[in-house]
Amino acid sequence: MALPSTLGELRGSEYRMRSVRDELRDNLVDALRHGQGRFLGLVGYQETVIPQIENALLAGQDIVFLGERGQAKSRLIRAMTQLLDEQIPMVRGSEVHDHPYAPISRFGRDLVAELGDATPIVWIGREDRFGEKLATPDTSIADLIGEVDPIRVAEGRYLADELTIHYGLLPRVNRGIFAINELPDLAERIQVGLLNIMEERDVQIRGFQVRLPLDVLVVATANPEDYTNRGRIITPLKDRFGAQIRTHYPRSLEAEADIIEQERDQFEGLGIPLHVPQYMLELVAEISQLARRTTQINQRSGVSVRLSIANFESLCANAVRRTIALQEAEAVPRLSDLGALSASTLGKLELETWEEGEDQAVLQKLLRSASGNVFRRHFSVQEFAPVLARFEQGLTIEVGEMVPVERYLQIADGIPEMNRILSDLDEPQQPGSVAAALELVLEGLHLSKRLNKTVVDGTAVYGS
Repeated sequence: MALPSTLGELRGSEYRMRSVRDELRDNLVDALRHGQGRFLGLVGYQETVIPQIENALLAGQDIVFLGERGQAKSRLIRAMTQLLDEQIPMVRGSEVHDHPYAPISRFGRDLVAELGDATPIVWIGREDRFGEKLATPDTSIADLIGEVDPIRVAEGRYLADELTIHYGLLPRVNRGIFAINELPDLAERIQVGLLNIMEERDVQIRGFQVRLPLDVLVVATANPEDYTNRGRIITPLKDRFGAQIRTHYPRSLEAEADIIEQERDQFEGLGIPLHVPQYMLELVAEISQLARRTTQINQRSGVSVRLSIANFESLCANAVRRTIALQEAEAVPRLSDLGALSASTLGKLELETWEEGEDQAVLQKLLRSASGNVFRRHFSVQEFAPVLARFEQGLTIEVGEMVPVERYLQIADGIPEMNRILSDLDEPQQPGSVAAALELVLEGLHLSKRLNKTVVDGTAVYGS
């Protein structure tokens, strides 16, 4: 069925005028009643953050999200657009999405007054009703609200004429959602302008009082430390936001692992089969979970989920590189690949104090602790008494990131418990899986102080 293309056709249809807050509320209520998915693609917030967002939308409140970096604040905001109508009508040619029934701009009002029911309209989708701005100290009123256009003045219009204004980002998402990231970074005078447009619906541009009854839901993000620090944000603006919602990092290892699986690079198109043991995914997630509890790391800066994703990708990349170099059949990440995490980790962690080499020491501590935790989650030391007996009889095993998988298979042939180890880890009887499982057991026994470990030229030798 064709959509109305004029104001008259729109009046003759069943379309009714709603504010953006009513639109979001109605669509949310409908989704709740029918059990439809909401905020799809967000993991770990279903029982904490998302109910608070839905409460704020039902109440028609502007929202500020407080959280450290890498807590999906921007994704939460973009997911809110799922609750907007698929399409809405506007006066054709309007810069501010003028509603055909009640235009707010001079252009829209004049056109409707002149053409009446013949006023042409167009339909815009959700993507055109979302605007986003990263707040920086040099952000101006012109960026957010608008500025007098000198070209229009040169064409003969008076400065007092509203048609001389070139509208900024906020008016251009009228009837939509506008997001400001890192709100406290806005200069105070810009915060005042934002307050005026949110509360009073007017603003002064070059001394010209512009009445802009915008229909906008304003959503902001901020770091909690900056938001609560006196002087970084004006109190009246804080008071204008109806809901203050605190985001958080994944609170469980399972949620962290789910996010990694959802966001990671799949390494497709390389022609190299990649199999990642579940315990290696757990290990990467464990590193981030431990980092968020480590006193040597600045927790005010945070440990982003992007650290987990980047670490996992580095781990897989190192396994793929080895597979290509050694011309093996399948890439399987193993503990000896953890050295590759240095490049993806050190740039994302901020230490409380810094001395030469301290960052590497902190990383190595995290890797050891995570490896030990994963080993103890799947095994107990007591079940490896027969294996330890072989080491006491003189067995030594050399492992390393560039040690061929055939060498691991030769070692595994002398360890009858290998089939049970693979079964306990839910891993297939494949060469790469055997090598990875063997490294986990050896490192776990070393961290449990049952084996010695000597590192020489990129390889590690385990012995009694």
